[in-house]
Amino acid sequence: MTSNTRVSTKAEPPLPAVDDGLYAFFFDVDGTLAEIRSEPDAVTIPAAVRDNLQALSTACNGALALVSGRPIQQLDKLTEPLKLPMAGVHGAELRDGDGNLQCVTLPAEVAVPLQQMLDKGMASMPGTLLEGKGMAFALHYRQAMSFQQQVLELAQAAVAQFPQLTLQPGKCVVEIKPQGKDKGAAINTFMQTPPFAGRIPVFIGDDLTDEQGFLAVNAMNGISVKVGEGSGHAQYHLKQVADVHHWLEQLLLQTRVEKGINL
Repeated sequence: MTSNTRVSTKAEPPLPAVDDGLYAFFFDVDGTLAEIRSEPDAVTIPAAVRDNLQALSTACNGALALVSGRPIQQLDKLTEPLKLPMAGVHGAELRDGDGNLQCVTLPAEVAVPLQQMLDKGMASMPGTLLEGKGMAFALHYRQAMSFQQQVLELAQAAVAQFPQLTLQPGKCVVEIKPQGKDKGAAINTFMQTPPFAGRIPVFIGDDLTDEQGFLAVNAMNGISVKVGEGSGHAQYHLKQVADVHHWLEQLLLQTRVEKGINL
């Protein structure tokens, strides 16, 4: 794929060549590599997709990372036995290409009363789910859509009380996370260090949480791909998760043909 080729929003984007070491790949997980489920713990990444991620990582000399709202511990379980570079909790956790881990933490004077506030608020809304991520919280309402506005108001009240935090809306979820941490900042951090530095970034995501990533990649003259409906800031579009899986397969097939190797 060349970055100056434009396509219809109804077509797959052309595929980037990886044989010359030009590209660095970044993938969201839920709604991109994995189908969204009503319960976060029910999400899986098919074994064939994990194999393809490993093959692509090998082909681009390790310049492949996951950039997700999930904690890195969850991402490792979803992708085992792989050990990829990752940005978890929208970049509040980051594991670089050498395996070094950096994490933001909340002070106890914030974490404890915030947890109590959210526990009490979410308990009053049956069917909602509070997901703790250490330094962040996800307030899910996929199975209780009637509480959408109340969940948003609870999250807004929490951020008003703790200004070092900010909101991140998503698909049937509102997340509370540390200020200054988003997927765009995480991709920028990766792109300043080996093996990502000097490459052209490719980022595939599906949600509002991915828009900062699209903006960051576009600013670096990279390739941004949105999965699903909505224009946003992505340059290209795929319709669904299955198309991402097919995209990976075709990319690796192209690489095999061009390099004459088995991945």
